[in-house]
Order: sequence, then C-alpha cells, then structure tokens
Amino acid sequence: MGDRHDILITGANGFVGKALFTYIKESHRYSVQGVVRKASQQDVSLFSVGDIDATTDWSNALLNKDIVVHIAARAHVINDSAVEPIAEYRRVNVEGTLNLAKQAVFAGVKRFIFISSIGVNGGHQQTKPFLYSDSPAPWDDYTKSKNEAEVELWDISRRTGMEVVVIRPPLVYGANAPGNFGKLMNAIVNEHWLPLGLIDNQRSFVAIDNLVDLIVTCIDHPNAAHQTFLVSDDRDVSTTELLRMMAHAFGKKAKLIPIPMSWILGVASLLGSKAVADRLCGSLQVDITHTKEMLGWKPPVTMDQQLAKIAASMQSSVRDV
Repeated sequence: MGDRHDILITGANGFVGKALFTYIKESHRYSVQGVVRKASQQDVSLFSVGDIDATTDWSNALLNKDIVVHIAARAHVINDSAVEPIAEYRRVNVEGTLNLAKQAVFAGVKRFIFISSIGVNGGHQQTKPFLYSDSPAPWDDYTKSKNEAEVELWDISRRTGMEVVVIRPPLVYGANAPGNFGKLMNAIVNEHWLPLGLIDNQRSFVAIDNLVDLIVTCIDHPNAAHQTFLVSDDRDVSTTELLRMMAHAFGKKAKLIPIPMSWILGVASLLGSKAVADRLCGSLQVDITHTKEMLGWKPPVTMDQQLAKIAASMQSSVRDV
C-alpha cells in the first residue's frame, strides 16, 4: 500500500477515536476525516452521519477514502433501558458495521480496521492468557455483537477482497478515561479509602498511546491484512498494584484496606454488583506475541509513563481553570 492514505475514522469524538484522530491529524502523515453523530458545519474534517445502523448513508464520508478505522459502537450500557438490549447492540454494532463495510467496498476502500473487544475471547475468569487464535467465547450482549460483526466482516473480506484487520483491546486507559478506570483514578486522586488492598489477580491493560500506535501501524503494514491482533502494555498487574502505581504517579498515598477477595465477591453478589466485582477482582490476561511478531511492534510507552502523562494532564487542567 502507498505511503499517503486518505483515512476515515468513525467515533472520532469518543475516547479512543478522538485520540487517534488528533494524533493522525497533528502528524500530517495522512489525510484524515472523522465521523461523529453531529458535527459543526465549520469543521470540514468531521462528517455528521447521525445514528449508525443498517440505513446510514456513508457515501459522502467515504468519498476518496482508502482506509476506514471503525471505532464507533454501542458500548456497555449501565442500567440499560432497552426492551431488548441484544437487538440494540446488533442494530449498531452488527448491522451498522455491515452496512458501512458494504459501502466501503463499493467506494473502493482497500483496508477496513475494526476495533473490537477482548471480550470476544471471553470474560474475566480465565486459567491462561487469551490468544488471538482462541475460539470466540463472548460473554454478554455487547461482546456477542462484536463477535457477530467480526464474522460478517471476514465474510465480506472473503467475497470482495477488501482487507480486514481486527484489533481486540482490553481496558483502555488514559486521561479522561471513562468507566471503572476513571472512577478508580478519581478515588485515588481524592484519597478515598478503597477495600482493594488484597486483590491478587493479573490483568492486562492498554494505554491509549499504545493502542493508537498499533492502529496507526495497521494502517499500512503489509502483514496486518486479514489478521486479528490482541493488544496490551505487555505488562500484567493486579488491581492492587495498579492502584499503588496510580497513587505514585499523582504523588498520593494509596488508602487500600486489606479485605480478602472472597469477601468482596460475596458481598458484591448479595448487593447485585457481581459484574463490577468480577472486573475488579478477576484476572484477564492477553498474550500479544502474535501482534509483536507479525508487525515487529512493541508498546512504545510503559504503564508508568502513561500514568505520569495522565497525572500531568490532570494537573495542567486544574491550573488552567
């Protein structure tokens, strides 16, 4: 593939999409445009397509594009009010992805990079690290929809020749990260007591800078075509160790109460919060040997470096207020 690409990024105002869009735009290496639900008319680098489903018209956004990075998705929804949650996940994540991919083929797109989820491999209780070659074992409506989207994309690739690349990240962290990571970070910054001083698990995480670097690598690396890649910082830590690393980055003291994991899981089950406890206490490790060997890639930043960057960003934001 050539050195100069015209790239379309969906979900360009989300946590991962915004980081990727900003990095590519500021590097001036490629021409890039982003897709959001609603865009300002003044910003020609962003397209507005409204809701993503089987009826979305992508023709204007795909004009002259040769690479699509599809990040937009219906992610985990807390207290989901949908009558049939799986149908809503499929509407966006499966039917919406399939519709985009078909239109991408028609528009002449050469490579379609799909950001999936490590949850396609399985849940939070495992006996060995996940491999890219594992049989899928999605465990909830979201990960089932991601797995179904992958299956559809491989079928399109086989029938049309469009190159597909699938990336399955675990929890992605960085400044302003959503979800549990952001909640834990705020608890550490505000020096709240947490009952997480004896969590003896092992988890893989991926820094936003590392995920962005891998996606950019997959834009034109010849070995990326028709591959599934797992990604992480290539260092696994326990929840307790992560919290201590966070505290160190912010110059805080980690206030961790040493409560056995079995107690936490038991109480969480009684309170209906087992899913949250599983994420905090369960192990989830990924083996990225295939990613490193196929692409000659390694994570450019360490967890300590990314945490330090988060701390600097947050402290800068406080000073600017």
